[in-house]
Amino acid sequence: MLAAERQAHILEEVQRRGAVRVSELSQLLNVSDMTIRRDLDILAAHHRLDKVHGGATVRRAPSTEEPGFEAKWVQQTSEKQAIAAEAAALISPGSAIGLSAGTTTWTLARLLWEIPDLTVVTNSMRIAGVLHGSGPTAPNVVLTGGVRTPSDALVGPVAVSTLQMLHLDIVFLGVHGMDSQAGFTTPNLLEADTDRALIAAGRRLVVLADHTKWGTIGISTIARLDQADVLITDDQLSSGAQQSLREAVGELRVTRSRSGDEEEEQD
Repeated sequence: MLAAERQAHILEEVQRRGAVRVSELSQLLNVSDMTIRRDLDILAAHHRLDKVHGGATVRRAPSTEEPGFEAKWVQQTSEKQAIAAEAAALISPGSAIGLSAGTTTWTLARLLWEIPDLTVVTNSMRIAGVLHGSGPTAPNVVLTGGVRTPSDALVGPVAVSTLQMLHLDIVFLGVHGMDSQAGFTTPNLLEADTDRALIAAGRRLVVLADHTKWGTIGISTIARLDQADVLITDDQLSSGAQQSLREAVGELRVTRSRSGDEEEEQD
């Protein structure tokens, strides 16, 4: 097996499992531990993974890196659609709900026209745009003010002040990352303040996070895992991560995404 082919197998295994030991890779690829360590050095130098003692993990982005909306909304689309559909089923007609900024909450917003008499509070201009319109089922939209972030969230003291005056039935929170120790995180300090104010305004917290968010850590913690009454994710999340979340959050709901179905058909 050529070195490039072997390294591709290593990278695939690390991405599939999240973390892997040198000894496991050595046995899987039938090469020495020294060969695996050299391969890991090369992959780490090219920023394809993070090398750790005894093995490697999926590469973590810098804690302040904040991709724009356009970069994120085309990723994990089937997972986000499945998560959004599960979230929409939790909303009763006549509710007052909060939607944080984000591509998964934006996907949820597109389903809200089917639910009558909603009031939607959001700090996302994109979500407000999706819900703008008239008609018997048009939601009543409250858009907070604030300073715009790269991910199109409105944040800062103006947004926080608005949210402190409101009382919501359910808050739907999109997150940059989630981790057993760091909790739910964001790469933007002002966004963390605004999200915490949004959470405080709600009686129930529902977090929407696809499998790629596990193990990603932003610079600021929004909330602990155990503050989530419900966490909705997808079936591509590893069994170990699912178990950690079940032990922490109030309720874990795992959706079946189309990409997961396609993988099973290929198997």
